[in-house]
Amino acid sequence: MSNKPYKIGMISLGCPKNQVDAEQMLGTLSASGFAITSDQAEADVIVVNTCGFIRSAKEEAIEAILEAAKMKSKGACRALIVAGCLAQRYQDELLEALPEADAVIGTAGIGDIARICERVLSGQQHITEVSSPAMVFGLTRVSTTPRHYRYLKIAEGCSNRCSYCAIPIIRGNFQSRPKDSIIEEATGLVDEGARELVLLAQDSTGYRDGDTDLSSLIKSLTKIEGIEWIRLMYAYPGRISDSLMALMAEEEKVCAYLDIPVQHIDTKILKAMNRRGSADDIKGTIERLRRQVPGIALRTSLITGFPGETEAAFKRLLSFVKEAAFEHLGVFTYSPEEGTPASGLSPRVPDEVAQDRLDRIMKAQAKISLIKNRAMIGSVRAVLVDGMEDMALYGRLETQAPEIDGVVYLSETDAEPGEFIDVTITDAGEYDLVGSLRNEK
Repeated sequence: MSNKPYKIGMISLGCPKNQVDAEQMLGTLSASGFAITSDQAEADVIVVNTCGFIRSAKEEAIEAILEAAKMKSKGACRALIVAGCLAQRYQDELLEALPEADAVIGTAGIGDIARICERVLSGQQHITEVSSPAMVFGLTRVSTTPRHYRYLKIAEGCSNRCSYCAIPIIRGNFQSRPKDSIIEEATGLVDEGARELVLLAQDSTGYRDGDTDLSSLIKSLTKIEGIEWIRLMYAYPGRISDSLMALMAEEEKVCAYLDIPVQHIDTKILKAMNRRGSADDIKGTIERLRRQVPGIALRTSLITGFPGETEAAFKRLLSFVKEAAFEHLGVFTYSPEEGTPASGLSPRVPDEVAQDRLDRIMKAQAKISLIKNRAMIGSVRAVLVDGMEDMALYGRLETQAPEIDGVVYLSETDAEPGEFIDVTITDAGEYDLVGSLRNEK
């Protein structure tokens, strides 16, 4: 190593789980004496942390790698490292197609990132370090989000074997993280300023460490002084227990918010997707959540264009969206992934048809969201202030997750990020709200 710290730039793509991996790599690098820079043009080493879940994510990753390669040929960059899901799955192909990459490391190798950086800076090239998928936790993290909300990974991998999903190939089978490790990291994040913890896993409802299930884990987290909100993401519909619903209804620190990816509602499509539970099971779970957790906001994700999706099957999905009236909803067109059972299914739905169906769902959802948002006008809500965007202060309600849901823009309000304030909702759009500080009388 040089007497002057080498600068490392990180480009991180994909979901919040990838973001946690990036933070662990940055923490490891910083602890090893490297300097971290947000300006890629001045970086000695650029690390591209990739997502490889669907086709669009792969394309975004390749574009980012190519852009980093340009910096390597024209700027200060001396080495390029490709990490993450795409690297885990396609290491040989990446090195062959992208000779500019000096190293490719998989998801289990993030703890070795400092050693890899030292090797590429010494002149070594075409390093491949991809081992079997494994859970990595307990590493020092450097925050890439505002410190008042932090992502906390409670498990790794997935064993559900949905026919369209490559996650088990990339991340391995489901493995719960030890409870004590989660509590220890959560406590550290709170000491750093976190007031909201967002719990992450491929299937959070599958969590179990000995006698500790998901409800017990969350209950333990609520006891950490300083935590105000605990938010749960990626709950499998068929595994949402009565105890979890009761906890969400009774515990003020647990957000009345749940992300439950249902993917589809047509029974034949669900079976082809290898999803557990029928359409009636999904609808029953939603009804129970609405009944047992007053005021709950539900988010889901759907797939259009899955092989065999007829127009009739799609119309059932569209009717379900209107009936369930989710507060938040995301839609993806089906992406065939190599090595998954669904990639061999037929008949295939043309891309343009899948996209049209996506657009029709989002048009319906926009109307639903607008109605729900307008119903909040005049009410007083607690808002967690996030920061500034385009010279406007904004924050979130308990019913809005960071980065993926709408926000509350705050007018005539002076508050700091991480502060909770009571806000009167004064206006509403399809996804975002406007509010002002409640007048005290």
